[in-house]
Amino acid sequence: MNGVIVLDKPSGYTSFDAVAVMRHLCHEKKIGHTGTLDPMATGVLPLLLGTATRALPFLLNTGKEYEAGFRLGISTDTQDSSGRVLSENPVPVPRGAVLLALPRFRGEILQMPPMYSAVSINGERLYSLARRGIEVERKKRPVTVSRLELTSYDETSRTGQLLIACSKGTYIRTLCSDLGDALGTGGIMTSLRRTRAAGFSLADAVTLEKSKELSAAGRLAERLLPVETLFPDIAPLCVSERQAVRFGNGGPLEIARTALRGTNPPDGMRYRVLSPDRVFLGLAEVQNGELNVLRLFQIKEQGFRENG
Repeated sequence: MNGVIVLDKPSGYTSFDAVAVMRHLCHEKKIGHTGTLDPMATGVLPLLLGTATRALPFLLNTGKEYEAGFRLGISTDTQDSSGRVLSENPVPVPRGAVLLALPRFRGEILQMPPMYSAVSINGERLYSLARRGIEVERKKRPVTVSRLELTSYDETSRTGQLLIACSKGTYIRTLCSDLGDALGTGGIMTSLRRTRAAGFSLADAVTLEKSKELSAAGRLAERLLPVETLFPDIAPLCVSERQAVRFGNGGPLEIARTALRGTNPPDGMRYRVLSPDRVFLGLAEVQNGELNVLRLFQIKEQGFRENG
């Protein structure tokens, strides 16, 4: 199977667990995902199957959207409800105070990676150190929060929901914890649901249980999306049959001999190259008047030599 299956990951599964189950259901050894979700988190987890795994390097900086539950007045060692309680604070926090604190966490901000994270320092994952009770010095990292809204808040329980759109590498747990610190009470994340990643939303996703049903019926391929759907913002370019063969064999194409002639696209511009019957062949990048192969995706199917 070559393409994308968008999984609605259930709570209690690591991303690795989800990949392992889907590998069995799809009968496809080559599966990768576009971004780790914590075990307690649910939601959009795009899985790349077969030749689609070749797209992973081009998806590393895609933004994500989340719905996150939070609770004020408590701090834990994991910054979420699964951790050991470090402190509690009974101070009331009105809704207005939460709204006033949110703007400082919008835009480009700096975050300290939590100890319970997959960040590697000196060759060892932080969560491995944290489990042994070791805390090390970390440097804050820049992330971008393009949208941060309070969608609900209960002043009695000091719990609420946030809608967040952010860049890769943003820790929602840390955002909830930092928000609590800014309000003087501490805070934790109580739930997390990813609603969008790599351009896909929950509307594109299939649950694990449904995937099992479809697999048993031999119909899981119905949920397979074309590799091309990973690149909706890259313009398509249809080439001739001879150009398709040349491109599939790793050869550059002269722009003046394609449908781009006379347009003078700048160096670095990328295109989705399509065969005459509009089969997606791969990505090309403009360099010095030529379209150079950036990555091929239709290899065996087109009889092309693997390259790029």
